[in-house]
Amino acid sequence: PPASQNNEQGSTLRDLLTTTAGKLRLGSTDAGIAFAPVYSTGTASGKSGRSMPNILDDIIASVVENKIPPNRAPKINVKSEIKDEPKDDKKCIQDDYSKRYSDIQYSWICDKHVLWLRDHKNNNNWKLFKECWKQGRPVLVSGMHKKMNFSLWKAESISLDFGNQQADILNCKDSIISNTNVKEFWDGFEDVSKRQKVKNGETALLKLKDWPSGEDFKAMMPARYEDLLKSLPLPEYCSPEGKLNLASHLPGFFVRPDLGPRLCSAYGVAATKDHDIGTTNLHIEVSDVVNILVYVGIAKGNGVLSKSGVLKKLEEEDLDDLLRKRLKDSSELPGALWHIYAGKDADKIREFLQKIAKEQGLEVLPEHDPIRDQSWYVNKKLRQRLFEEYGVKTCTVIQFLGDAIILPAGALHQV
Repeated sequence: PPASQNNEQGSTLRDLLTTTAGKLRLGSTDAGIAFAPVYSTGTASGKSGRSMPNILDDIIASVVENKIPPNRAPKINVKSEIKDEPKDDKKCIQDDYSKRYSDIQYSWICDKHVLWLRDHKNNNNWKLFKECWKQGRPVLVSGMHKKMNFSLWKAESISLDFGNQQADILNCKDSIISNTNVKEFWDGFEDVSKRQKVKNGETALLKLKDWPSGEDFKAMMPARYEDLLKSLPLPEYCSPEGKLNLASHLPGFFVRPDLGPRLCSAYGVAATKDHDIGTTNLHIEVSDVVNILVYVGIAKGNGVLSKSGVLKKLEEEDLDDLLRKRLKDSSELPGALWHIYAGKDADKIREFLQKIAKEQGLEVLPEHDPIRDQSWYVNKKLRQRLFEEYGVKTCTVIQFLGDAIILPAGALHQV
C-alpha cells in the first residue's frame, strides 16, 4: 500500500527508507532526523554542486532518485524493487541464461529443475552454477572421471590395498550391520558367487557404510585423497579451501564441519530379486553435498540382469528425454539411480510416509521421524501415490560414471 503521508515512521524498514529518502529527492525540508541532507549548497564541482556526501544517504537517495518521478508520491512496490527475485517463467530464465552464458555447455533435466553442466573443464561453469545454487537447485556435472587416476578406484585395487581392514557392512534389505573384513565385501563386488547369502539363499545387498571418512580417509588413502581433491567439480565451491565455500572462511575458534570425503560403496540391485530396495534410503543431509561416481562395477554370475536388462529397468523410470538419450549412448556407463525432492516438500513427504506406515500396520510413535530415521526407500508405486495424493513430484536422475551430483542442504534424496 502507499506509505501514509501522516506517518513519518513507516511500518517497515523499507517503508522508512523509501519515504524519507524520497522526500530528500522531492525537495522536502521535513525529512526528519533519520537522514542528513545529501547535497550541500556549496560551490564544489560535480552534480548540483555536491560536496562530500554522507555515503549511506547518498546511496539511498540515488537509488530512490532513479525510481521515483518528481511529480509522484513514493509508493511501496516490493516486487518491482527486488531485482533478483526468481521468476516463475522457466523459459524466460533459460532464454536469459543462454544469452549470458553462451560459452558454457549445459542442459536442463528433470523438468528444468536440475542444471546439467556437460563440460567439466570450463572455468566459467561456476558463474552459471551460482545462478542455480541461489535458487536451491541440484546440479549435475559430468566427466569428472576423465581427470582422475582411474586405476586407484577399481574394486580390486582398493581390496588389494585395504582388504585387511575391518569395517561396518550394512545389509540394505533388513538394516543389519555387521563388523567384518572389507575384503569379503570387495571380493563380491563384481563376482556374485562370492557374495554373502541370507537365510532363504538370496544374495545379500551390502553396503560398505562411509568407510573411510573424514580425516581417516586422508590418513588411510593419501593418494586417493589427492586424486579426488584435484578432480572436484566447481572447485570455487566444492574444494575445502574454495573461495566460495563458506566453511573455508570460518574462524579458527569454530568447530569446522566434517567436509569429508567419505567413500560410499554398495552392490547394485541387478543381482537381487527385490528391485524395490535402495542402498541409501530417503534422508536429508544437513550440509551441501557433492557425490562423485568414481567407479561402476559390472556384476557377473547367476541371476544377474544383463546390461540390456539393466537398461530396460532404468527406462521404466520416469525419465526425461535427455536421460533416455544418455542411456542409449554406448560411451556412457550408468551406475546409480537417484530420486531427489525439494526441501520444501519435506513435511508433505513425512506426513505421507506416516500414513503409509499406518496402512501397513506399523507402529507410528509421536517422536518417530521417517526421514530422520532413514527407514524408507520410496518405491515406484509409492512415488506415484505421493504425486497423486500430495502433489509432490519426484526428480529422477541417473548418475553415470564420472558424474558429480551436487545437492543443496535440506534436499531429500534416496539412491
